[in-house]
Amino acid sequence: METAQCPHPVRLYVYDLSRGLARRLSPVMLGKQLEGIWHTSIIVFDEEFFYGGGGITSCLPGGTMLGEPDSVVDLGNTEVTEEIFLEYLSTLGESGFSGESYHLFDNNCNAFSNEVAQFLTGKKIPTYITELPSEVLSTTGTLDIPLISPPHMD
Repeated sequence: METAQCPHPVRLYVYDLSRGLARRLSPVMLGKQLEGIWHTSIIVFDEEFFYGGGGITSCLPGGTMLGEPDSVVDLGNTEVTEEIFLEYLSTLGESGFSGESYHLFDNNCNAFSNEVAQFLTGKKIPTYITELPSEVLSTTGTLDIPLISPPHMD
């Protein structure tokens, strides 16, 4: 008789790539308040999985160059086995999440985390993270500081 597979906890690590600068400078630079520039990763099976220009990568939790996350979101548990998960990641790496398919706004670490979270738990990551690119792109993107024109030379 087989023993039941224990559920495995799934967490989302959230890092602010701006280290607080987005919160302070976004009202001036974008005309709207942003709380951070988010990078995310999925923690499952005692590893941190993330996506970037080099493709899908993993390390020990908190072992990226970003160090410890700014916040951790509990996404629930998964019944997916590690073997099935690693096969799934391999397939993702060959299709939509290869290093060459990385795009800062459309196919980034947060899109990867959202996809993996749904596979493992059926839940999406928080919308304040996934909607950040469209929020930034919807701004005028101009500084609210008057620019001085150079004198007109005749």
